[in-house]
Amino acid sequence: MADPTPRQILAALWHLAGLPEEALEHVVLTGTEPVLPSSFRVGAAAQAAIAAAALAAAEVWRRRTGRPQGVSVDMRHATLEFHSEHYLLLDGKPLGDSWDSIAGTYRCGDGRYVRLHTNFPHHRAGVLHLLGCEGSRDAVAKALEAWRAEDFEQAAAEAGMCVTAMRSFAEWDAHAQGQATALLPALRIEKIGEAPPMPLPPAAARPLQGLRVLDLTRVIAGPVCGRTLAAHGAEVLHITGPHLPSFPHLILDVNRGKRATHLDLRQEADRATLRDLVTGTDVFVQGYRPGAISGHGFAPAGLAALRPGIVCTSLSAYGEVGPWANRRGFDSLVQTASGFNHAEARAAGVEGPKPLPCQALDHASGYLLAFGTLAALLRRAEEGGSWLVRVSLAGTGRWLRGLGRLSEGFAVRAPAMEDIAHLLEDSDSGFGRLTAMRHAGQLAATPPHWDLPSVPLGRHPAAWVG
Repeated sequence: MADPTPRQILAALWHLAGLPEEALEHVVLTGTEPVLPSSFRVGAAAQAAIAAAALAAAEVWRRRTGRPQGVSVDMRHATLEFHSEHYLLLDGKPLGDSWDSIAGTYRCGDGRYVRLHTNFPHHRAGVLHLLGCEGSRDAVAKALEAWRAEDFEQAAAEAGMCVTAMRSFAEWDAHAQGQATALLPALRIEKIGEAPPMPLPPAAARPLQGLRVLDLTRVIAGPVCGRTLAAHGAEVLHITGPHLPSFPHLILDVNRGKRATHLDLRQEADRATLRDLVTGTDVFVQGYRPGAISGHGFAPAGLAALRPGIVCTSLSAYGEVGPWANRRGFDSLVQTASGFNHAEARAAGVEGPKPLPCQALDHASGYLLAFGTLAALLRRAEEGGSWLVRVSLAGTGRWLRGLGRLSEGFAVRAPAMEDIAHLLEDSDSGFGRLTAMRHAGQLAATPPHWDLPSVPLGRHPAAWVG
């Protein structure tokens, strides 16, 4: 059986969300694989996921105005947007490597590999405490010789740290969490409460103008969802705690189009402020460890009671079921645990883990979140109700894996900045002059763009302006 084409992949996502098939007539997909070196169909995934979100924005526009518009997505552009944090210049200079010095892969005493994610200071400190060593790669490598890979993975998880052992696809499929993830579709949209239909706002200049989004996310996947909604005109307010660590170089990229405020949800006054913001929002996006936001009183059911008709959008690492449902995770860790690093290394003929050429699970999950959010808003307008949209990195990985493989996927190289000048745009930001990737999901009548620059976290008041 032949692997699905990008158009077939898009159509499957569209049908999964329950959207009208005739809208697919308005999308044009161009370009061919591969774009980045990989045996996996990263390009097809990028093109289909970005096209799904763009087409859903166009469908919102059609419902508001009665006018359809064409949607186009080029595969090269879409694939490189999956690597957007790599294609950044600040005041004309590259940002450099932001990974912690001990992050990465190591061979343990049993000959198997683990990947450490130590980019947040408390994760680095916790891993070093477990190992009882100093913070150098040589010391970490020496300490891990005393561990079996899966034993250290488990010890790290029990300590709240971020470590995974490398598995093959067969091993992940036999693992209890792999089996739980296999039962979940890449995108879940479910009704969680009753509310009358909420018609979309009257026609405006942009598809999502007049819609409000609370963005409680960090790193890549969740912020990409908010950035995508902002590109089509939504008012997006990004909220993070002033005490939480962040990745400044990622904020430059993924917080374009958003305002940014600080709220400390450990404080009742700030929880009250968030509750007030919730009563005026359409969408609540959260991407923290399962249970973290709910523990502060903002579980989906509570949000639906507070704001009937809300669309809650939730991202997790490993899905909401199975023994790892509450486990912390990042793209690189899920790649390692679920078989991608092993399979990519085998295809490339190299020893040890080989990651995908970009954070494909993160970016794909972000666009699937945006797509699911828009599909839920469309269904809210017709059916009423409050809605919950779920995406997990592991579920997205299963979806990517199901798209097939490329026999000549390593025959290309990743383009340099100078190779893709036509895909980049310059703008002022709260950090300096920014050169970054334009959005690949193009709409003919309402081209996507970001009205607001990325700014340092906490720059704006915790209030709506629209």
